Amino acid sequence: MEENKFVVKIGPPRLTRFEKARIIGARSLQLALGAPPFIPIPVGVTDPITLAIKEIESKALPISIRRMLPNKDYQDIPIHYLLDAF
Repeated sequence: MEENKFVVKIGPPRLTRFEKARIIGARSLQLALGAPPFIPIPVGVTDPITLAIKEIESKALPISIRRMLPNKDYQDIPIHYLLDAF
């Protein structure tokens, strides 16, 4: 049986610094407005930005990145595939 391997067709096979910044900003806003965290809150962490970074590092976020081309073609990529490249 063949294993289905996900291929990133648009852009680099890793999370860019701009994508990472946007994810951290959006998730920290959600956390600041009272959204429940996806991981247990580490001791001493009170900042939503730090907690959002920890969620990304633990690959707990169920978020996909939509990468678009000028001709309107796009690919939705779950971030856990982009984090595996680090």
